[in-house]
Amino acid sequence: NRHPGYPRNQTHNTLCIIWQILSPPNAQRFIKSPWQNQYARLTARRAVVALRVGGASHGRRALRGAFMSKRKASKYKLDRRLGVNLWGRAKSPIVRRDYGPGEHGQRRRKASDFGTQLQAKQKLKGYYGEISEKQFRRVYTEASRRRGDTLENLVGLLERRLDMVVYRMNFAPTIFAARQIVNHGHIQVNGRRVTVASYRVDDGDIVAVRERSRQHPRILESTQEPEREVPDYMEVDFDKLRGAWLRQPQFGDVPYPVQMEPNLVIEYYSR
Repeated sequence: NRHPGYPRNQTHNTLCIIWQILSPPNAQRFIKSPWQNQYARLTARRAVVALRVGGASHGRRALRGAFMSKRKASKYKLDRRLGVNLWGRAKSPIVRRDYGPGEHGQRRRKASDFGTQLQAKQKLKGYYGEISEKQFRRVYTEASRRRGDTLENLVGLLERRLDMVVYRMNFAPTIFAARQIVNHGHIQVNGRRVTVASYRVDDGDIVAVRERSRQHPRILESTQEPEREVPDYMEVDFDKLRGAWLRQPQFGDVPYPVQMEPNLVIEYYSR
């Protein structure tokens, strides 16, 4: 269906081109859900230009942004919604306004058991960069299938994410900056460039900043004035901008700035 206010011929041409450069399932997914979104329409226009200039591969690459799980809204709104300073930063708005957002934010609400479990899940999911529900559920499923305590497995798998490792090593000031640094190709694992933020590191892996990225202002600022202590399950050499993952941590080893309750997360998914 044509989007209201969007030229008919331009919409038709763009959708035809999207159908050509994407597989049919992905094309249907793109057209049905995010086409009403301004960001998706802008991405589609960029894809059309890329297609005409560089061919189908460039068009697919330009469209990839429409399928990424990315939080484009203000990150620190999560703090007021959850009622905690999730990342322990001084610029969090909850430092000045320690109540919920909106007109009725200052009202006290008694949470149900389900509400308490849901908030614990949203808090843990948000701390690791507001990863998507589908991705978080997949991590929980794998943690529950592994031998041992599901709680320890869940936290261990989340801590092994490459963006979290970069964040823990103080190569980035925030988890969202760490994810961007990984996606932009500034990080190597065992000498090979990795651009997938959910890449899972193994014991003994060496995580380093690429040689050409060592003058990146965001990385230099974060390493010269680190905001957090490096946990004992990894080691970092700030002079060489590299570190090593030593072992999988226990829940008590992880330096959360707020109280996390992964046991409630397990109860939430076990309903």
